[in-house]
Amino acid sequence: MADKGTSPVYLLTSASSPPAETTPAEDAAARAQEAQEQAALPYKWAQTIGDLNVTFTVPGNLKSRDLVISIKKQSLYAGIKGQDPIIKGDLPHTVLVDDSTWTLTANANGTKTVEIQLDKVNKMEWWAHVVTDAPKIDVSKIQPDSSKLSDLDGQTRGMVEKMMFDQQQKERGLPTSDEQSRADILKKFQDQHPEMDFSNAQMS
Repeated sequence: MADKGTSPVYLLTSASSPPAETTPAEDAAARAQEAQEQAALPYKWAQTIGDLNVTFTVPGNLKSRDLVISIKKQSLYAGIKGQDPIIKGDLPHTVLVDDSTWTLTANANGTKTVEIQLDKVNKMEWWAHVVTDAPKIDVSKIQPDSSKLSDLDGQTRGMVEKMMFDQQQKERGLPTSDEQSRADILKKFQDQHPEMDFSNAQMS
């Protein structure tokens, strides 16, 4: 067990407007079901683009030696010794084991909180769930926290915003920014050279 400072880029939130293919009522119902499924889990979780945090509460008389926490490259096991695990399963994506940590902190109400921080290998990818057998969230609705984005330098902010846009476009079956850019270039070239046949042209 080790302490580790965190510097989140931005937190998990929902988009303010639903995707074009769903009605507001359908989107609201989907969000309500998603929230209900997440609330039923025996742990809470949140993520930034670079890491993911899992927390759960245990009795205040427990010490670190009373817990079993196993973080592997693509699996997680956590709970109290001699009891069923609070979270157990395969991770949907790989983590950096050496940079992933957990802590046990006392609360004012006499309980303690276990916090597990998983350091993502791919820091350009949102996770739909912590373990593969848990209910998923809709990652296409994750939006960056603008207050956190403003802390980034221009180049990094642009890269993160582009990644977010491309991920949402893929979720909706639409072209990414690069694909759209190539299509625009081809169209402009076609307009300038109407005598050429582009009917078999393919964008790669």
